[in-house]
Amino acid sequence: MLTERQLEVVLSVVYEYIRSGMSVGSRTVSKNYLTGRSSATIRNEMADLEDMGFLKHTHTSSGRIPTTLGYRVYADAVLRRARNRRTNEWMAQQLSDSRQGIEGALATSSELLSKVSNYVGIAALTPLDTKCFRHVDFVRLSERNVLLLVVLDGGIVHKKLLNMPWDISQETLEELARYVNRLSGRSWTEVKEVLSSYMSDELRDYRDAYEQALGEIEQLLEGRRSVKVFTGSKRRLFDLPDFQDLGRIQALYSFIEEEKNMSELLENVTEDGLNVIIGEENIHPELRHTAVITATATAGNQRATVGIIGPERMDYERAISTIDSVLQSLAEEAE
Repeated sequence: MLTERQLEVVLSVVYEYIRSGMSVGSRTVSKNYLTGRSSATIRNEMADLEDMGFLKHTHTSSGRIPTTLGYRVYADAVLRRARNRRTNEWMAQQLSDSRQGIEGALATSSELLSKVSNYVGIAALTPLDTKCFRHVDFVRLSERNVLLLVVLDGGIVHKKLLNMPWDISQETLEELARYVNRLSGRSWTEVKEVLSSYMSDELRDYRDAYEQALGEIEQLLEGRRSVKVFTGSKRRLFDLPDFQDLGRIQALYSFIEEEKNMSELLENVTEDGLNVIIGEENIHPELRHTAVITATATAGNQRATVGIIGPERMDYERAISTIDSVLQSLAEEAE
């Protein structure tokens, strides 16, 4: 647990390092931020904070720079201040002018985020399996052929012809549909769990046929699960002093270019609201020197995520404010 003075020192060092890009000494903190504290006192606190893992020495200076833990303290402080939020009217107008539906708005969002932040803007539509199930119908067409109709949130309808292992009457199919439709409003993941239990306990005679039917529904949905990711301009990465290491920028660029990587990254964002992943907190090695800030909310009957990928030494306050404004504008546009 940090003391109040240690917290002040960490926040000062992170802020100054973000501003200047130079390692921060105790005299700088004493002169520019904590004017009531002596340089010697701050130097001792910085030494303790280094031992605790919040700051670290550089090879070329006696000053310190933040570690992932130090950035985390600062980012959390910014997040707490972000509770009082206002929509950026310019961003709202930009999204409104695109008039291309939710996908067009997300594509515009990713470019806006890149332009305003000077980092890489990202936006995505949620996987289909988090959408709420509304209604299902089974229609017997012939002895072993059944037409499956699945309706999800927003009136999206999916159809598929099922080949059953044996003949099943329309009455039996309607019984299954009635039970399934009792679960309207839940995600498909929840529906599948309840139905699996129901089949085991109540429908032993038709278990194989029903398992095949549910398997077909699962495949139908799985075929549409991939996250649709929109990425803004990446050229700004090459201008950042934090990414002058050629190997590092190439690895990051390749990661962003791979749609599967980006889908996996954004699929792991499960909580609504603002989320910040910094440096070593990233599970992907290519992102260990970056900060990934995202915000997720429901928009247009779909789950939308917008965010920024940039260096650990990013302007968190500006980035979080920008992302939050875009997300609010996107939600308002979708209403």
